[in-house]
Amino acid sequence: MFHLLPREIESLWTLFTAPVIWAAHFLLCYVAAAFACARGIDLALVRLGVAGATAVALGGIVVAGMLAWRQWGFGSGDPPHDEPTRKERLLFQGFATLLLCGLSFAAVVFEALPAVFLADCRP
Repeated sequence: MFHLLPREIESLWTLFTAPVIWAAHFLLCYVAAAFACARGIDLALVRLGVAGATAVALGGIVVAGMLAWRQWGFGSGDPPHDEPTRKERLLFQGFATLLLCGLSFAAVVFEALPAVFLADCRP
């Protein structure tokens, strides 16, 4: 089976990928909105930027989730993965990464919602 990314990329760093993408998206969106409101810039441009950043962030989280799904063995092993073996550790890491990807996906969607509903910088 062809894989876009090699298996060697699956390490402990993949566990942190989705939360880091979420944090970067959070920082970018809220700094851009604060800067636009402080400078009196029209929020239509910021809303467009938030939409683009959200699409990129969700795409990155989906890719991380696909890697986690592959590392978890495509759901073949049921939790808990508590045996002291390398295989069980990788299954646990894949499952935990998949859960973090789901949480980060939901967080990105919910933090982008103010850009959908808010049209100006009124206090």
